[in-house]
Amino acid sequence: MSKIRIQIMLCSGTGCHSTGSLVLRKALDEEIEKQGLAEEVVVIETGCNGFCAVGPVMLVQPEGIFYQKVKVDDVPELVTEHFLKGRPVEKLFYKDPADKKRIPIMNDIPFFTHQMFRVMRNKGIIDPEVIDEYIGRDGYFAVAKALKEMAPEDIIETVKDSGIRGRGGAGFPAGLKWLFASKSESDVKYVLCNADEGDPGAFMDRSILETDPHAVLEGMIIAARAINASQGYIYARTEYPLAISRLTIAINAARKYGLLGKNILDTGFDFDIEIYEGAGAFVCGEETALMRSIEGKRGMPRPRPPFPANKGLWEKPTILNNVETLASIPQIILNGADWYADVGTETSKGTKVFALTGDINNIGLVEVPMGTPLKTIIYDIGGGIPKKKKFKAVQLGGPSGGCVPAQYLDTPVDFEEIAKVGAIMGSGGAIVMDEDTCMVDMARFFMDFIQDESCGKCTPCREGTRRLLEILEKICEGRGEPEDIDTLEELSAMIKESSLCGLGQTAPNPVLSTLRYFRDEYMAHINEKKCPAKRCIPLLEFRVDENLCKKCGLCHKNCPADAIIWKKKTVAVIEKDKCIECMTCFDKCRFDAIF
Repeated sequence: MSKIRIQIMLCSGTGCHSTGSLVLRKALDEEIEKQGLAEEVVVIETGCNGFCAVGPVMLVQPEGIFYQKVKVDDVPELVTEHFLKGRPVEKLFYKDPADKKRIPIMNDIPFFTHQMFRVMRNKGIIDPEVIDEYIGRDGYFAVAKALKEMAPEDIIETVKDSGIRGRGGAGFPAGLKWLFASKSESDVKYVLCNADEGDPGAFMDRSILETDPHAVLEGMIIAARAINASQGYIYARTEYPLAISRLTIAINAARKYGLLGKNILDTGFDFDIEIYEGAGAFVCGEETALMRSIEGKRGMPRPRPPFPANKGLWEKPTILNNVETLASIPQIILNGADWYADVGTETSKGTKVFALTGDINNIGLVEVPMGTPLKTIIYDIGGGIPKKKKFKAVQLGGPSGGCVPAQYLDTPVDFEEIAKVGAIMGSGGAIVMDEDTCMVDMARFFMDFIQDESCGKCTPCREGTRRLLEILEKICEGRGEPEDIDTLEELSAMIKESSLCGLGQTAPNPVLSTLRYFRDEYMAHINEKKCPAKRCIPLLEFRVDENLCKKCGLCHKNCPADAIIWKKKTVAVIEKDKCIECMTCFDKCRFDAIF
């Protein structure tokens, strides 16, 4: 009989790895052994817990106690006090930034209470490298149902009735895509998973693959059955080593259990999956470019039609869905279309996963029902803006998305409503910006990324984005002219209308959305040669206001160039010939004395 009385669910996603969870695991094992608790206390490495801002994190079961920012030095006290004596360590509880109260139970923490976990239902609960733990959470039950109890047309009808739309950005109905591919006549068909997540600040797909790889495999098997495909590929960028490692383990385990390969579950259905590692080209997130890459060619989009459902990979009928879409499929099959459609809005069903980053207290992975207001995500879940700064905008949909300003915080998150305010849902990246963000510089940053990642196949995207970037750089450097605004708008319209693929067609969105809501900042850069947010270095002159300076010396102590003269009880002075304009003094001054 098992003597285990405590399970430590230690987050072992990439985020917590970066903050020390691997060395923490080793310290825990050693201290548990030292205290003679090896038979009673077990450490289980899970995938991403979601609350990346406070990692490394651990959940102690069965009590449900949540520990955050745990360090190796905390381990002896943790093991002795909690695991041996039964007294939880309060200093490691989560502290609410609003009222400073310590919250011991994970399910009571606001970051978690406002979410609904469906795609991420297994996060922090199972070891992603152990197939039995996934099966213990109803894993592969949907495959058994789809293969033994449902005809292919029944699977497609269920997915259609659920209303699930592709979570990769375009929002095309998944069931409709499957229907088109099923009707295409061919002896060979393919199922592809797009895990080439390239948006700055996005980590949804990576975390799902690290946390619950079997959910994605199960979704692909069901999709293959629906269209009668025998081969699948997961296109994952090589920058995701942990995700690829866990996928590889999951694929091998599924083959061993007869869930992949020949004659799956003795049904006569054959399907196998391979991982294809991409080299990190942003354009390979576009479906036709991704397929060309798998074929061993340069990843560049091709005109459509024909669409992949008719002629895709190696000119054979192909369906491609992203990680989040495929991870949703097993639950739809197992629980039914009505169960899935019961959550969300009329046109946007189910939940959506967001990577919440930027100027936000609670950076992390968030899953909410479609239709949840942006304000709930940013303030109730995200914990608001650090240092009591004002919220300015949130960039949705990655570099090809758009910014949503403060006046639209009540906008419900679904495909149509987000589009009305000039942004797109995209794959789920959400970068929050506070009052100190220069929106012109933000547009320049995204355009620099887009221009650098353009595949160069079509002239509008290749040359148009370069020209947009040149104009934005000119404005940020104080060389802008009033006619530049008209040029930006005309050029953006041309790029949207004539680019070959969806990436080029959405490339001008950061420019158009910032012009729509923050045109006054553009005009200040052009007419007054000033950056209202004080972020565009060429438009700044660094000096100390003697009336505001508190003579504390913080600017002097932090200046990396020794360009600030200061002595006790004296006002600091910036030596202009030494100043490298790094913004350190501006950021460190607590009294807004640096101009």
